[in-house]
Amino acid sequence: MITGCLQKKSGYYYAVLYLKVDGKRKTKWIATKLPVSTTSERKAQKALDEIRMQYELQEEAKAKQGSAEAVLAKNCPPEAQVRFADYMEKWLNSVRPSIATATYQSYSVMMKARVIPYFTKAGIQLGDLTPQHIEDFYQTILDDGCTTNTVIHYHAIIRKALQSAVKKDILAKNPADKVERPKKNVFRGSFYSEEEMLDLFDAIAGDPLELCVKIAAYYGLRRSEALGIRWDAVDFERKTISIAHKVIEVNKDGKYVPLGEDVLKTKSSFRTLPLIPVVEELLLAEKDKQAKNRRLFKSAYCRDYLDYVCVDEMGKLLRPNFVTEHFGWIIKKYSLRKIRFHDLRHTCASLLLSNGIPMKQIQIWLGHSTFSTTADIYAHLDFSAQEQSAAAMSAMFQRKEVSTG
Repeated sequence: MITGCLQKKSGYYYAVLYLKVDGKRKTKWIATKLPVSTTSERKAQKALDEIRMQYELQEEAKAKQGSAEAVLAKNCPPEAQVRFADYMEKWLNSVRPSIATATYQSYSVMMKARVIPYFTKAGIQLGDLTPQHIEDFYQTILDDGCTTNTVIHYHAIIRKALQSAVKKDILAKNPADKVERPKKNVFRGSFYSEEEMLDLFDAIAGDPLELCVKIAAYYGLRRSEALGIRWDAVDFERKTISIAHKVIEVNKDGKYVPLGEDVLKTKSSFRTLPLIPVVEELLLAEKDKQAKNRRLFKSAYCRDYLDYVCVDEMGKLLRPNFVTEHFGWIIKKYSLRKIRFHDLRHTCASLLLSNGIPMKQIQIWLGHSTFSTTADIYAHLDFSAQEQSAAAMSAMFQRKEVSTG
């Protein structure tokens, strides 16, 4: 039981409580905000009783919580008595067969970059992990200058891993559920004007990246989609091109190598589009070029990727990282305005919008899963829609002239 009394100080009543903290007696002064007077003494006594009761309830709650935590720790399964860093590594290996290769690669990089080093150093066990531990980890990411989008990616993987522990009855609840997910940072990519695209096309003429860049630009393809175009996806008779394959880069025995997969980002990413005449000419020229190179280099020509469109002169599949790096090199060499390879996709969308193509058609062209995805990214570029809105508003609130004749 907490004891206390009233004390007068600076013309006001104070409730003075005698508490025990870590076995030691401690005096705590709490202002009642009641001035010293004969009429307020009874109110001050009542305030003391209420404050004392409040602290007693808090002490009881702490005692119950401590007891519950002790019981939980006692009943904690052996699987939870491992380091959180070790659990995350084990979880990643367990889900590897059920997730896409690109997803696994992404998770693996995130683990090695931050999760494993941070939590290994912290030495926190899985069963002891709290929301505060997770929040502290996220803060280190932000302190390193990363955006909230990076934190969101880490939050997703940590929550997913912990949810697996809950399903297996290793944890009673998921501590990540009590961590507030940060707001997504809105990123708007750069894009070229039509004139700038013509300058880029001039710069890459004859370059190993020419076909890859032009296909990505005309169709707004992701890097993996452009590299994943195979000859059987091009129907020269029906004049169509299908996006149904991708090429990513994976770490194999310490070396990064390209890997083809029939797994795209979403179901909507699988799409068949009209074969643009200028692209058809480029593809036919590439087909002849590859045939000549096979005859020229004979046995030295790589025959592992005969199905693919974007290969080098020796028949080797273009590596995604090479595409990114070489594209940056071209931009710098020819003093073009700096953009990323992925910004060719944004450029495609912006040029379609500027030419009056409806947002719904652009959604299908780009392979977005929902209309809202396309609108969220490109609505700010749809100036024609803004002009229509302006015209509509201009016609409103106009007084009609009354004929006096």
